[in-house]
Amino acid sequence: MKPLDILIAICVPVSWGLGIVVAKPAVDQFPPILLMALRFSISALALVWFVRVPRVSLKWLFVAAFVGSTVQYGLTFNGLKLLDASTMSLLVQAEAPFLALVGAVVFGERLGPRRVLGMLVAFAGIYLITGEPRIRGHELGVALVLGGAFFWACGQMIVRKLGPIGGMTAIAWISIFAAPQLFAASALVEQGQLAALAGAPPSVWATVVYLGLVMTAVGYTCWYHVLGRYEVNQVAPFLLLIPVTSVAGGALLLDEPLTPTILMGGSVVLAGVALLLIEPRRAAVGSAGE
Repeated sequence: MKPLDILIAICVPVSWGLGIVVAKPAVDQFPPILLMALRFSISALALVWFVRVPRVSLKWLFVAAFVGSTVQYGLTFNGLKLLDASTMSLLVQAEAPFLALVGAVVFGERLGPRRVLGMLVAFAGIYLITGEPRIRGHELGVALVLGGAFFWACGQMIVRKLGPIGGMTAIAWISIFAAPQLFAASALVEQGQLAALAGAPPSVWATVVYLGLVMTAVGYTCWYHVLGRYEVNQVAPFLLLIPVTSVAGGALLLDEPLTPTILMGGSVVLAGVALLLIEPRRAAVGSAGE
């Protein structure tokens, strides 16, 4: 990879990982679903001017937004309200094994022994994390984050069915559809929205802007930039830096403790996800020589 593209690829896990950290205080101010509605509103307003109406069915983009954004983020950030940012960032790595499972069921993709082992190792690490004393009593938060990870995987499968419509176009239209869906969901299941909006300090509004512009618009633009230039196996390992960034940020910015259980369980989770994401180098060499 070119040095500039490596730098762009590193920006992805840094922006996403720090997004989890800065969102933790924000979910204490805003109801989580309302926070996500504001996030996608900003992302939609930032991107809509640069994309056209896609030729694919808008109905499926609407469904992708509902499954992969409205339901997923509604679950995940309600889980974040109950958990530490570092713990949540490790649990959300279940997205990778869930994506492999959904791909096998929906698209008939072959898992193979290495991927099956990776899923088992990742879920074993998640099981270790749930044994952390400070998580006891917050099992609902764990369930919400894992549920969000599953719906994220389902949403990715729906986007894949749409074909190559372009990363920025997909993000823009998913944001356009997700924002009103999230506002409606917030109105149905949450309370205190007006009071939260009126009492939010500037630091929380800065977090909302970060989530909408940096984490969503810029982060996904960088991701699709490198994904369009290089093989998935070259860029996917960069995503392993997401929990590293979140755990370090949680410890430095939020004073979250790094216990042996969290470190051990997180290491096992990352090992399992690495087995899922990183292809053996010899396979790529063999293909090139044929």
